[in-house]
Amino acid sequence: MRTHSAALLVSLIAGTAVAAELPRTPMMGHPASQAEIDAWDISIAPDGAGLPPGQGNVEQGRELYAQLCQTCHNEAGKGQPADRLTGGVGTLSSAAPVKTVASFWPYATTLFDYVRRAMPLHSPQSLKDDQVYALVAYLLSVDGIVPATATLDAPSLVAIRMPNRDGFAPWPSNR
Repeated sequence: MRTHSAALLVSLIAGTAVAAELPRTPMMGHPASQAEIDAWDISIAPDGAGLPPGQGNVEQGRELYAQLCQTCHNEAGKGQPADRLTGGVGTLSSAAPVKTVASFWPYATTLFDYVRRAMPLHSPQSLKDDQVYALVAYLLSVDGIVPATATLDAPSLVAIRMPNRDGFAPWPSNR
């Protein structure tokens, strides 16, 4: 038993000596440069701040959707096996609300942000900005939010008024 206690004591003393020589701050990389921060900061605000240059039209989006999205979201965004993306406008106050991009989301810029950031699921952030504009144009055209001939870019995307824009209560300003 004494041998084990002595071995433990020697290990603790050696460990303490090694720990005393280590720097007191973690060695976890380096401070991020502004270029590194900018590369990761891809957020798009509801007012369109952060939208990149580019454009895409409904027809381009329809083709991309068939190639990249339809397997998960079904034809025209009807859902299954993944979430439904289209339809449901006017159902939120019903007994069976259908929460989709068109029925629930208050800003079209949120759709751009989400598609750009998270889709396709197997390869997020792999789409070019023009492709994202095209996919957004197509999805919004399915519910008639934009015409089938629409071409979207930053200014036109910000100008879109989503059906549920006024469906959210404002955040209390006294918090």
